[in-house]
Amino acid sequence: MERSLVERFGLRAAIVVAAGSSTDPEHLRERVAMAGAEYLMAMRPSPRLIGVSWGRTLDRLAGGLRPGWAKGVNVVQINGAHSRSRQPTTAHSMANVIAHHGGGTATLLPAPAILEQSSTRAVLENDRAVADVLALAARADLFLFSPGGMSSDSVLVDSGQIDAGDIARLAAAGAVGDVLGRFVDARGRIVDADLDGRTLGLSLDVLRSAAATTVALVSGEAKHEVCRAVVVSHVCDVLITDEPSAAYLLGTPAKEGM
Repeated sequence: MERSLVERFGLRAAIVVAAGSSTDPEHLRERVAMAGAEYLMAMRPSPRLIGVSWGRTLDRLAGGLRPGWAKGVNVVQINGAHSRSRQPTTAHSMANVIAHHGGGTATLLPAPAILEQSSTRAVLENDRAVADVLALAARADLFLFSPGGMSSDSVLVDSGQIDAGDIARLAAAGAVGDVLGRFVDARGRIVDADLDGRTLGLSLDVLRSAAATTVALVSGEAKHEVCRAVVVSHVCDVLITDEPSAAYLLGTPAKEGM
């Protein structure tokens, strides 16, 4: 399956973890996250600057890294993560754990993922506190992210970036999930230009054009469609996923018009 995924979607590498007897989403998330941690720890040479998004899968990846897995690894956030609700995100602690266990430091992005006005995003991106972080993020030699599905329990909903009504509206417009907080359709195209204009962080084109290794971790049936969008639109070049998700990808047409 790994070889077939690489050949079909033009990936650099694919890692498929066995689902075992359980189809529980949390079980699959844990297995994929642990495979991501093992992939990171096995890299030689170790990455020097890692750009990270945030979410439940990356939280578990961070927890699976052994102290001392690398030396002098620095971590930078690639999209906003500051909560706009009473439910705090774990994005900053996740980045700090990866950096701490890798003997380095974390550079955090002090802003929400989605802002209320595009003009606010423009102001923030021109502020050195944000601009310097994004400039550093663009130079990462490894990117880690886990796309989100179209569920009301999305971390973007939990953290107050959007609400359940937004999820329903975006789904009706053709969205299959989000990548770095940017909602995309089945071909990986931005669904809502206005919302995208209020989203703070690296663009998907930066990930597509980067010389860096770009790793997507995807698990569970709820993310099958966004997983397919990620690989057909070449947002990642390394895919770490579960066996049912891999089977779904390999049962679909190999190419989509961009």
